Amino acid sequence: MEILSILETLEDIIEKSVSVPFSGRCLVDREEILEIIKEMRLKLPDDLKQAKWVKEERQRILMEAQKEANNVVKEAESKISALVDEHEISKQAYDQANEIISNAQKNAKEIRLGTREYADSILNKVEEILKEALEVVQADRSELK
Repeated sequence: MEILSILETLEDIIEKSVSVPFSGRCLVDREEILEIIKEMRLKLPDDLKQAKWVKEERQRILMEAQKEANNVVKEAESKISALVDEHEISKQAYDQANEIISNAQKNAKEIRLGTREYADSILNKVEEILKEALEVVQADRSELK
């Protein structure tokens, strides 16, 4: 992975930097470090970018589901108020509205659960990739020592 070689370069720069006497600090070239960080950002795995997209997409889907549920509830309330005049029609409308609300809530819940599971699986995948990368970095650092 290119990120690992960039991290090695960053480690080399820090290890070769001038130490400040009587402290554990060192002086580094800010522009050089910032350039390396910028390069790292550009080379981040697509899975990290995809995880961000999944998170944003999940939020968008949840908002759409909530809007749809609200619209269904408003529609049901409108139907109920229009049919209040007659008892039997009112009873049927009330039952139908409850069924619509129940279905809308069920659909919204299913959508939320599905997006959460999807986001969790993508984030799990990203976590595994990052763990592997960390293990490689730790192994490389061990070899350097």
